[in-house]
Amino acid sequence: MYRFEWRPMRRDDLSQVMMIAAAVHIGYFEAEEVFAERLMLFPQGCRIAERIDTHGLHEVAGYAFMHPTRHGCPPFLNQLLGRVDDRADCLHLHDVALLSTARGSGLGRVLTSYLQQLCIGTRIARAALVAVHESGGYWQSAGFTDDAALKEEGRAALQSYGEGARYMSKSVVHFPAA
Repeated sequence: MYRFEWRPMRRDDLSQVMMIAAAVHIGYFEAEEVFAERLMLFPQGCRIAERIDTHGLHEVAGYAFMHPTRHGCPPFLNQLLGRVDDRADCLHLHDVALLSTARGSGLGRVLTSYLQQLCIGTRIARAALVAVHESGGYWQSAGFTDDAALKEEGRAALQSYGEGARYMSKSVVHFPAA
């Protein structure tokens, strides 16, 4: 019997992140430096999924990267950010990858709940993502909808994810005007 849970990512997890990315995101290569930079810039948005057996043995089963950005401006695939944008108004779910052993485990629901808590903690009201591998239906079930609010740079970035990529977002929380 196994249980699955998310934990904060550490720098020494990146080699396993790269192995999982190569197995899950075929055709969507990102360099280790891209993942390392996101971990450095916004560590609270970087998570590792673990499968834990009855003896307490932990095995990495997936990962997730989230970071602030501007609504309508998803990052290009495999591109360094340089910094977190001071005008960020959106939490971008940049990458999620789960090995087949972790699919159907409820990790996706737990991650979207964590994303909501992260939005509240950072006072960011909207979350967005680029759906690939025909995952749009899954993200729709999590409350994301297709978002046509792509700015010019966002449209160019979306093309870097290939044909069929969909920019999706959802309002996560409403903050009263100050």
